[in-house]
Amino acid sequence: MSIPSQFVLRSSSPVLQAAAEWAKEQALAYASASDPVGLWYEAALPGREAFCMRDVAHMSTGAAALGLGAYTKNMLFQFARYISESKDWCTYWEITKDGLPCPDDYTNDDDFWYNLPANFDVIDCCWRQYLWSGDPDYLTDERLLNFYEKSLTAYISRWDRDGDGIPEQQPGEGRRGIASYMEDSLGPKIAGDLVAAQYAAYTGYSRIAELRGWTAKASEYRTKAENLQSLYDSSWWDASRQRYYGAMLQNGSFHPDYYNSGSFLPLYYGLIDSEERREHALRDVKGNQVANVEEMSYLPDILYAMGEKEAAYRIILELCDPLTPRREYPEVSYTAIGNLVTGLLGVKPLAEQYLIQVNPQLPEELEWVEAQGIAVFNHLIGLRVDNESVTITNEQGAAVQVSYAGQVAELQPGQQLKFVRNG
Repeated sequence: MSIPSQFVLRSSSPVLQAAAEWAKEQALAYASASDPVGLWYEAALPGREAFCMRDVAHMSTGAAALGLGAYTKNMLFQFARYISESKDWCTYWEITKDGLPCPDDYTNDDDFWYNLPANFDVIDCCWRQYLWSGDPDYLTDERLLNFYEKSLTAYISRWDRDGDGIPEQQPGEGRRGIASYMEDSLGPKIAGDLVAAQYAAYTGYSRIAELRGWTAKASEYRTKAENLQSLYDSSWWDASRQRYYGAMLQNGSFHPDYYNSGSFLPLYYGLIDSEERREHALRDVKGNQVANVEEMSYLPDILYAMGEKEAAYRIILELCDPLTPRREYPEVSYTAIGNLVTGLLGVKPLAEQYLIQVNPQLPEELEWVEAQGIAVFNHLIGLRVDNESVTITNEQGAAVQVSYAGQVAELQPGQQLKFVRNG
């Protein structure tokens, strides 16, 4: 069954246009609306016919832009549904198209694969999906609210054995409670990506609480986020090497070497507050090789956030290149679409303001890029960027606020607005 999407990207660069066409076609090929689990897209190793927590969280923005927000929402509901005390407030790490725990990862509630950043990653994803869609279920649905609450209380209490407020892995627990998305033999007690994902979850949930009118709870979790950020900044910074540690070992000492996900995901989740230290962390990322295409797919997110548009663009093209090994991994096509929309074209929806911000980051070699059918809120938006102007079209939907370079205007149904580029 073919899954429809109105998204189309054209460009002065045939290479970019071909990359976008491939990414859309590949992403939609992984989506399904006819299986027992409901709407879903493959978000795991191809062939497993399953979706896992980390992949869904990272792929969700590209899916939203393609118009697959309902698919992501159903998968997030599945994760929320299966959180349980018998699994120590974990859920199923990976769920099949039949709505069952993937047998590659799950034997029973006492023996299953689980990466500890996952609950936090899903909460952050839900907040970002709300910003993109404006769907009130992300703020009000009892299944999600239960998942948020249990993940930020009982889950942390169960896995935080030393009382420092951060879950940790203990020797002998095997695959059940891995302290990082980095899946290797080091077996750290805590990794930087776990701290960063927890920070993102605290931040997202504080915003959810704020919109719900839960003032005290919003303040509580905002403070928790600030305290965790302060702890990371003071305890995880290696002044001698001018870098952050990527992992804490079981004896409480820090791993001295670069630690892939533990080193670059704090930038992705926005954990690092100091601009100077962000620059140091980015230099550290650039100086080290990623392990696989999954890790590479995070780099454009990080680079666009840091204003490194040329490097981000090159990596998107590399990810989509037919010669790149394992480019068929689902995360590649979905994140390519996500980064083309949010990074290259600079689309940033803010549902609580019903506002679409646009801040394009075109590399020097591109003369123009235009996209049609970008799904955001209940709209389809068109966007063209060239050397002289930014043009936004409300292709489908009610009036919506749009902004570019500090200029805010109301975009009526069917209307097209042109802004003069400011550099």
